[in-house]
Amino acid sequence: MGLLAGTAEGLYRLGDGAPERLAGGDVAAMAVDGASVWAVVDATALVRGTADGGFTSVTAHDRPLRSLLPTPDGLLAGTAAAGLVRLSDDRLVPVDGFWAVAGRDDWYTPWGGPADTRSLAAGPDGTLYANVHVGGIARSGDGGATWEPTIDVDADVHQVSVAGGLVLAAAARGLAVSDDRGGSWRWRTGGLHARYARAVAVVGDSVLVSVSEGPGGGRSAVYRGALATDGSWTRCRQGLPEWFTGNVDTGCLVADGGAVAVADAGTVYRSEDGGGTWGVVATDLPTARCLAPLPA
Repeated sequence: MGLLAGTAEGLYRLGDGAPERLAGGDVAAMAVDGASVWAVVDATALVRGTADGGFTSVTAHDRPLRSLLPTPDGLLAGTAAAGLVRLSDDRLVPVDGFWAVAGRDDWYTPWGGPADTRSLAAGPDGTLYANVHVGGIARSGDGGATWEPTIDVDADVHQVSVAGGLVLAAAARGLAVSDDRGGSWRWRTGGLHARYARAVAVVGDSVLVSVSEGPGGGRSAVYRGALATDGSWTRCRQGLPEWFTGNVDTGCLVADGGAVAVADAGTVYRSEDGGGTWGVVATDLPTARCLAPLPA
């Protein structure tokens, strides 16, 4: 599993040798779309390139970009102030229906600022999911024309992901799971030492989640469990530190096939057996903001 690491000081390609710097700037989010790699640089710039480098600026937005999702209808980007835009003719244009979702007036942040569209996901049937922090998860079944709320706003979701027929939400109460496209949710917390979850990834028939004692981190670890059942979690230990430096954040736990990787500050770990054993891929990187598997 080759990796791309977006850091506070550039975009790096990670493999068996030394990290290779592909682009500069503070890389806040990434998405792989076929052979292309999209990245958010210095908060507002959208760039495109390949895993071999050659990144060029596509456009910029007047609000910071928080999340990216390639779709058949064009690249979606979540923004600060709980916005959603779509790339069209090299311009980021508002997804108007997102501004009309019921309950939007109840979105908030604990510190009093506007909420962000923190993560995005798409189901195999084309359903779109937008995680607002703090605002729950909005769902669209018509390509983004209209949206409706799903999970309770106060669940405090940090990342939404889709695996097969399941929608997964890493949230302040643990991992929430829905098997009816967000119509109802159940919580998986058995075996966790703490419930504050910030990232989720699916590898093979397992799901991995990062948890800590709260927003500031503290005793942060990664657990794995069976995807198809609601059994207890098992902590990932072999090859990992006793505790991570801080929260393993949204976008810093990624999977590809049977491999999975996690970023902890400037160190990246990789497992080729679904999270059973881990090895160090890179150390002394600038602070990692996000990871992505190399394009196939």
